[in-house]
Amino acid sequence: MSLLDKPSWNMMERSLDASTLRQKVVANNVANVDTPYFKRSDVLFEELLQGEMNSSTPSIEGYRTNPKHFFIGKSTNLPNSEIKTDESTAINNNLNNVDMDYEMSLMAKNQLKYNTMIQQMNSEFKKMRTVIGGK
Repeated sequence: MSLLDKPSWNMMERSLDASTLRQKVVANNVANVDTPYFKRSDVLFEELLQGEMNSSTPSIEGYRTNPKHFFIGKSTNLPNSEIKTDESTAINNNLNNVDMDYEMSLMAKNQLKYNTMIQQMNSEFKKMRTVIGGK
């Protein structure tokens, strides 16, 4: 069993992947701010994760030390990030729907989330080093 194969690590990994994808998508939106007929895109991850967590199955899951053990409770299915394009709006005369102020605020918000997740992972690595090394 891998030390990094835990639900919390997998959640952090997926969150970082979503944040990286979101940065690329927002950068693409900003790059096409003056492109006629361009429609902005956004990344869905938190909404999908919330939907998965709100499911009606039990929230307690038993810890398995061997893959042959039975599942107890629900198995966590982490969603993959999805890119969604907003085709319904237009805010410019050229039918482009990219708002530079909104995109820059999304980029700043995404950077804060990313930095927080990196700090959390660094903290987890530090704890693991302390446990393994005793210092």
